[in-house]
Amino acid sequence: MATPEAPRITVRGEAHVETDPELARIAVTVTARGTDRRATLDDLTRRNAAVVDLVNGCAGALDRLETGALVLTPELGRRGRGEHVRTHHGTVQLTATLTDFTALGELVTRLADLDLTRVDGPWWSLRPTSPAYARAREEAVRDAVRRARDYARALGTDLDALLTLDDTPSDGHVPFGAGSPRMAFAAEAADVPPLDLQPQRQTVTAHVTAGFTLHPPTL
Repeated sequence: MATPEAPRITVRGEAHVETDPELARIAVTVTARGTDRRATLDDLTRRNAAVVDLVNGCAGALDRLETGALVLTPELGRRGRGEHVRTHHGTVQLTATLTDFTALGELVTRLADLDLTRVDGPWWSLRPTSPAYARAREEAVRDAVRRARDYARALGTDLDALLTLDDTPSDGHVPFGAGSPRMAFAAEAADVPPLDLQPQRQTVTAHVTAGFTLHPPTL
């Protein structure tokens, strides 16, 4: 407990660090449609392979390629008193994460030029191990110390000792799909020039709560 002989002060320190993104993520949805189920699946497989080949062609810039949901759904129509399968609709969702944003523009353009292929993104982010997080935490601690000293000086005294330092939860990175523009791309000509995509700056935020004892002030 704080006493007149050992007064305490608790402050909150915060920091906001801006930095360039390290990763760019795009989502690719491949579609196939047909009256024959096997032919639709074969077509979907072929289109998916074309996307995978394009993405893997950026090996030096590719961080990871992941396949999400595969859906092949019959669409029913009505004929007389019964139902029948009118067509089959298939989709495959893939996610590609790249580190080279120059290669990203060319890849997005080439993917968007494929038939029945949708491209969403990019979503910019940092790696979980980015030094920006450590910088933000360090600046938040320094901010807490500065604030505590400002209060101590206002009382005509100084800090004595650190009692507690709590790292409160912080949302330092921009989640996929939030805070970054979501765009759907479609191209119609094979000779479309690569898109000039401008990376979005990322803001890393950190908060700490620090408790100190003060030298007894003379009031």
